[in-house]
Order: sequence, then C-alpha cells, then structure tokens
Amino acid sequence: MNEGRAREEICRVGRSLFERGYVHATAGNISVRLDDGFLITPTDACLGFLDPADLARVDLDGRQRSGAKASKTLSLHRRIYEAQAALDAPARCVIHTHSTHCVALTLRPDVGAELLPPITPYFVMKVGHVPVVPYHRPGDARVGDAVAERIARYGSQGTPIRAVMLARLGPNVWHESPAQAMAVLEELEETAKLWQLSAVPPSPLPPEALAELRAAFGAAW
Repeated sequence: MNEGRAREEICRVGRSLFERGYVHATAGNISVRLDDGFLITPTDACLGFLDPADLARVDLDGRQRSGAKASKTLSLHRRIYEAQAALDAPARCVIHTHSTHCVALTLRPDVGAELLPPITPYFVMKVGHVPVVPYHRPGDARVGDAVAERIARYGSQGTPIRAVMLARLGPNVWHESPAQAMAVLEELEETAKLWQLSAVPPSPLPPEALAELRAAFGAAW
C-alpha cells in the first residue's frame, strides 16, 4: 500500500469506527507502517473527522517529519511493529480504541490474565488470545515493554496474538491492513458485548471444538 492510499484508508477506517460507535470523542488512534516510516493519527484528533493531509508522518526512529503532532501512543505502536517483525509476522496497521464493552470487562474485580475465553468460533478464528496489560497512565513507556513481552511470549508458544487489552483504557489490535485490523477490533468488541449481555457467563468452546477450528481454519488457539 502506497502512502497516499494508506492516508485515505486511515481516514476511512477512523470515520467508520466513529460512526458506528467503536470510538468516541478524541479517544483512539490508528497507525500504518510504511517502508520508510509511519503514518499515525494526530494527538487529540477525533477519528471520525480526520484529514489525510494532517496525519503525522514520522521516520523509522520516531522523529516527526510532517503533519500535525503525532499521537502520544506512537512509541507503543512502534514496539508492536518491532515485536511482530521479530516473529517474522510483520504488521502493517495498529488500531487503538477505548471500546466500551472491552474496557468495562477490565473494570471488574475478577479480570484475569486474558480478557475473554474462547466463547465463539469467530472470536477464536479472527481475534485469538487477548492478554490483559495492567493499568499504566496513557503514554507510559512501560506499556510498550509489557506489550512486546506478551507478543514474544505468545508467539513462542505457537499462539501468536493480534490484540492486547490495556486495563481501563482499551484494546490495541493489529493486522496487515487497516481494514483487517478494523475487523479484529469489531470482533473483539462484539464478543465483549456478548459476554456482558449474558445473564450467566458463557462456557468456553470445548477442546474438541477448538481443535476442529485449528484444523479447519488454522486458528491460533
């Protein structure tokens, strides 16, 4: 994807997420990895009203070259790209939101090491494991270390991840394009909604169902 197309896609995806309630106000950010740097949404920008020309352009070392001031989460995005590249599974887009149902699950006293069990086949296939990172203030550099560690650990176990959940803040998801990353985010938030709407916590899929999803679709669970 060339830079011009990437700028348009970031704005299209941001507008789509905003219009459907997956992001609100100035919460959230989107980045794309280019061959010689990154594009990322500006700090305090509303994802529903982005201008392609205003997106921040930074080099591979994180130095800003053009556009409005880059989001403060740039360092976390860069760590995700680096950690994925180390697994020989490079990501091209990272999306962060404050999606309501995902965040609500981390406000519960019983939040565990992972956000959700494998309760639906599409959550297993399209999202996979979602480790929870304990709360740090927005922009805290330590979050990058925690996220990179989880990407490496799950990858070494043969269950690569496409998302992490920052407690009390929101999910970070990644994939090969903005459209694919958006699909991961949507599936994650809708699964969190299903969990909350259930009067009784749903049982996870049984081991034989997970094995079938691995065999049929290559699910990483």
